[in-house]
Amino acid sequence: MTVIIPTFQLSAAAHIGRVALKVVNLEKMTNFYQEVIGLQVIEQSASQSTLGVGATLLLELHKVEAPLPLTPKTGLYHVAFLLPNRKALGNALLHYLKEKAPLIGAGDHGYSEALYLNDPEGNGIEVYYDKPQSDWDIRADGEIVGVTLEMDAEAVIAAGDGTWTGFPIGTTVGHVHLKVADLIQTEKFFTEALGLSLKNNFGNQAKFFATGDYHHHIGSNVWLGKNIPAMTEQDLGLEYFSFSVPNQAELDRLEEHWKNKLEYTKNEDGSLVVVDPNGITIKFEK
Repeated sequence: MTVIIPTFQLSAAAHIGRVALKVVNLEKMTNFYQEVIGLQVIEQSASQSTLGVGATLLLELHKVEAPLPLTPKTGLYHVAFLLPNRKALGNALLHYLKEKAPLIGAGDHGYSEALYLNDPEGNGIEVYYDKPQSDWDIRADGEIVGVTLEMDAEAVIAAGDGTWTGFPIGTTVGHVHLKVADLIQTEKFFTEALGLSLKNNFGNQAKFFATGDYHHHIGSNVWLGKNIPAMTEQDLGLEYFSFSVPNQAELDRLEEHWKNKLEYTKNEDGSLVVVDPNGITIKFEK
């Protein structure tokens, strides 16, 4: 494949910050992400919950009244929580098995080992840890090759110590994987407008983008079909996700790159908001 390294590059220190979901049953979803998945409730009200690890916010749940029926649309394929080590993944897997959590799969991707689940409202979840970068298949042109092999579940569980107090400190949102309408337009936007590199290309079905030398911060696929409609405000699922950038200077550099090229919103705190060609809202914050 041809790796795309854009002329304008978002800082290698930029990474996914948080994900916001629109939900219908706030109490059930909050309990699921806390009791089953492993996040901690940071704040909670009648209309929204924020969850994370320690003081780090990773997930927002916003209640939607009178949501539309679920139909194939753009949005979230899965949110991926990155654990700091294999021990944490082993403890999570053992906990999920004991809780009879809705596990739908597991895989060894060469650069990571991952568990896959669905939440009660159908949002996909990945829980994973990254192998040492020395184990990754990195080609001369910078392509980072991913595979899908059977994960050695027994070895993963053996790496844990059998304890469970939720996700450990150091857990982040490692990446988000999106359902998109058009891969060509998605590639153009994420590389040219946002400054991410194309790291892997799965035929005409999926593309993976990242800053720096990571395997992917953004996944995108058309497995639901090409040219599916965009989500509306009353659709359940992804409301937005955010990139965390190192400082205001990086936000200023990004804004300068966008001027006269695309529409965006600048908030009072200096954060920037943009909508991609699939109708997906992305925030950039320091």
